[in-house]
Amino acid sequence: MKLPRFSRKTLCIPYVVFLIFFVIVPMLVILFYAFTDSEMRISFTNFIQFFSDPTKLSTIVYSLVIALVTTVVSLAIAYPVAYILARSTLKKKYVILMLFVLPMWINFVLRVNAIRELFNLLSTLGGMDWLANANYFKTVFGMVYDFLPFMILPLYTTMLKIDPSLYEASADLGASGFATFWRVTVPLSMPGVMSGVTMVFLPSMTNYVVSDMLGNAKVTIVGKFIYDYFGNDWHMGSMVALVLLVVVFLSTWLTGGFQAEETARGANL
Repeated sequence: MKLPRFSRKTLCIPYVVFLIFFVIVPMLVILFYAFTDSEMRISFTNFIQFFSDPTKLSTIVYSLVIALVTTVVSLAIAYPVAYILARSTLKKKYVILMLFVLPMWINFVLRVNAIRELFNLLSTLGGMDWLANANYFKTVFGMVYDFLPFMILPLYTTMLKIDPSLYEASADLGASGFATFWRVTVPLSMPGVMSGVTMVFLPSMTNYVVSDMLGNAKVTIVGKFIYDYFGNDWHMGSMVALVLLVVVFLSTWLTGGFQAEETARGANL
């Protein structure tokens, strides 16, 4: 039986339909509410109020700082783990990698609750009283725990693709282990670094569930702002969501451009 052939335009129809109903239409709704008032008239009041309110601006800054710290800590942990696993000759290294991914199979809320109970035990029974008010520390800890696999996986996949002959050539040319790592591994692993940074940094700005449950609802990030505003003021909530979208777009654009540059550089090594 001969299967029918479809043109490229025909195959694009499902994607176009999905793009229209789940991306373009929601974006138009957000834009409409962001630049209208309660009487549905065109207005820039929400825009002016957002950038003139120190609370909203400070929330954006706090969110960026928390996301940046989470990303840096995740990268500091994930990079050596991915490097050791990728260079290891162990036959069961996939099992070790699976141990890092395994927590993702458990319900997200259950994992966060488990961390909260662990902190409560350490605070009451372990004599670590400072944990009771370490809201920012617990928030960052929970986000690192939640997003760490998203940093390890792209790093491990990228490092695994590095040709081992490059390490041998570097050693034959007299380069030390550190020089080989800095001149070969780091440049060629940059696409994985950028992918991991994007997958950790962007969700960390909006994951208000972790900040609420581990930060005793005292750590407010931009995702919480959007959630609260959409409960009673869709216009300001849409404006906050639009600002966040611009920040996400700029972050993706910068990391994407840097990733393309590093990929091209690595290909010329």
